[in-house]
Amino acid sequence: MSDSHHTPEAHPPSTGASLRHVRAKGEPRFPDGPKADPAGSHFERRIRSFQPRRSRVTAGQADALQRLWPLWGLDIDGQRVIDLAELFGNSRPVVLEIGFGMGEATARMAAADPDTNILAVDVHTPGQGNLLGLAEQDGLSNIRVANGDAIILLREMLAPDSLAGLRVYFPDPWPKKRHHKRRLIQPEFLDLAATRLAPGAVVHCATDWEPYAEQMLDVLTAHPDFENTVRGGGFAPRPAHRPQTRFEGQGLDKGHVVNDLLFRRVQHPVSHSASQGDQHCDHHRDHHRDQHKEQPPTG
Repeated sequence: MSDSHHTPEAHPPSTGASLRHVRAKGEPRFPDGPKADPAGSHFERRIRSFQPRRSRVTAGQADALQRLWPLWGLDIDGQRVIDLAELFGNSRPVVLEIGFGMGEATARMAAADPDTNILAVDVHTPGQGNLLGLAEQDGLSNIRVANGDAIILLREMLAPDSLAGLRVYFPDPWPKKRHHKRRLIQPEFLDLAATRLAPGAVVHCATDWEPYAEQMLDVLTAHPDFENTVRGGGFAPRPAHRPQTRFEGQGLDKGHVVNDLLFRRVQHPVSHSASQGDQHCDHHRDHHRDQHKEQPPTG
C-alpha cells in the first residue's frame, strides 16, 4: 500500500474533460493509481499464467483508481515483505484471491465475512477500479487490491505461514495443449503456495473447463502438502461462501460443468527437509534482491 495519507475526499471526482486528457509519452495512465509494470525488469522473465488485457476504463472506475488506490491499493514490486496486519490495520486472517475479474464475487464474500481480510490480485485495470468502487460503496474495509504478478507477491512479499487461505476462481484454462505450461495450478506453484499458507489453510479452486479441473485434481491430490477436504477424494460441491458470478451463470446456461476443489494445507512434523525448503525460499528471495541491486538504474 502506498505511504500516502490521502483520504478518499482528497481527490475530487474526475470530470469528463480530465478523462479525455491526452497523455504525453511516458506519462502514467493514473498518476496516483496502479503502475503499468510494478516489478519492472527486476525479476527473471518466465512463462506467465496470465495475459494483461486492455479494455476501456469507465469514468467511475478511473475515479476509484485515482482516489482509493493510495488507501487500498498495492503494487507488486517484489522489493519488500508486507506486514499484513499493517496493510489491513488489524490482525484478522488474510485470504489471497488470485484473479478476481470485475470483483463482484470478491465484494460479496468480503461483505458476508467481515472478520476475514481479502488480498485480491489481478492485472485487469477496469476490474481493479471496479472492486475499489464496490469496496467504498459497500463500506468494505477488509479488501485490499494488489496489482501485478501473484507469483512475485507470494515469493518475495509474503511471509511464511501468513495466509489463512487461497482462492483461485476461473483462472485462464489455456485450452491449447501447447499452452498447458501456462496454467497456474502446477506442482511448482503449489510448492510455493504451501510455504505461505498456514497449516489448516484451504486452497479453493473453481473452473468450468473440465480438462483443467481434472488436472487441478490430479496435481493437488498428488501434492504431499495438501489433502482433499472431500472424504474419498474428488470434486467438492460449491460451498455457500462462493457466490455464483454472472460469468458462471452464463456458462451453466450453456451446459458447462463447474467444478470446485477444496484442499487443506497439511501440518507436517518439522523435519530437515522442511527446514531446507524454508532456507531455499529465503535464498531465492535474496538472490532476486541481489540481482536487482546489481542492475544499473533506469530512467
